[in-house]
Amino acid sequence: MEIIKLHPEIAAEIRGVSMADVAHDDNAYRAVRAAFEEHSVLVFRDQPTDDQVQVGYSAKFGPLETAKVASLGEGTPFSILTNVDKATGNLVPPTHKEALRAKANQLWHTDSSFRETPALASVLAARTIPGVGGETEFVSQRATWNRLPQSLRAKLANSYAWHSYAHSRGKIDPSLASQREQNALPPACWRMRWRNPVNGRDALYIASHTYAIEGMADKEALALIDELAAIATAPGHSYEHTWKAGDVIMWDNRASMHRGRPWPDDKPRYMIRTTIAATDADGVAELRPPRKAA
Repeated sequence: MEIIKLHPEIAAEIRGVSMADVAHDDNAYRAVRAAFEEHSVLVFRDQPTDDQVQVGYSAKFGPLETAKVASLGEGTPFSILTNVDKATGNLVPPTHKEALRAKANQLWHTDSSFRETPALASVLAARTIPGVGGETEFVSQRATWNRLPQSLRAKLANSYAWHSYAHSRGKIDPSLASQREQNALPPACWRMRWRNPVNGRDALYIASHTYAIEGMADKEALALIDELAAIATAPGHSYEHTWKAGDVIMWDNRASMHRGRPWPDDKPRYMIRTTIAATDADGVAELRPPRKAA
C-alpha cells in the first residue's frame, strides 16, 4: 500500500489497496485503518464500487448508521445526495428541498454531531459528477486545536456544546427541517474536544450544527463558535478535492470538518454516502457530558 499526502495538515491518497481488499482482508483493513487514524481523510481512486462494496468496506470500521428520516435512502445504510428527481429523471429546481439540502451541506460541518450517537466516519462515493464545481473541502480539527491559545484549549477541553440539525438547516431556510425531522433528531450535547484513543491527539469538535455552549450566554456562545469556525477554515488550511469518476473519500468526523462546493444548477450530481457510527472505542465515552446537560 502506498500513501500519498495531499495537504500538510490533512488527507492522503491510498494506492495499491482497494475498498474491496479492505472489506475482505484483515491485513488490508489494519493498514487502511492506521492511515485513517493518521491522516483523517483518505482518497481512493478508480474504484469499481457498488452498493455492496461500499457497505462491506464501511462495515469493517464499525456499525453503520441508517439514513435519517425524511431523507433519500431513509431507513437504509445509504444517504443519497443528488439533484436528480428519481421519479422523473429531471433535475430539481433551485427551490426544491434536495437543492436546499445541498446548500446546507455547503456549510462547514461534521456529519451526525446532532445525533444521539455521533459518527466516526463517512464514506462518500461519486456515481455521477457535474464535471465542473461540486468539490468537497476538508479542514483538520486537530490542526485547529493546536493553533488555539493554550488558555482557550484548557477552557474548551471541559466545555460542552449543543448540536442541532434544525439549527444548521435554518441557516438556509427556516422550514427546511420538517417537524418530523425535528422530532426524530432532538439536539445533542458533546464535549468540544474529541480525543483520539488510538494516538491521543485532540481535535476541536464543532460544526454548523453547533448553536450553544453549556454555561455561556447565547450571544457569547455563538460569537465563540463563529470565531472557532473562522480559525478552523482560515485560508491555506483546507484540502479541496476535485471529484473524478470512480473516486471514493472516507473522512474522520471526529477530527475534521468538511463542506460541499456549489455546481451549476443544470448539471446532475449523484453521490452515495455511508456513515459509520462511533462507539466508546472511538472515544465517545469521554465525549458525553458527565451529567445530563440542562
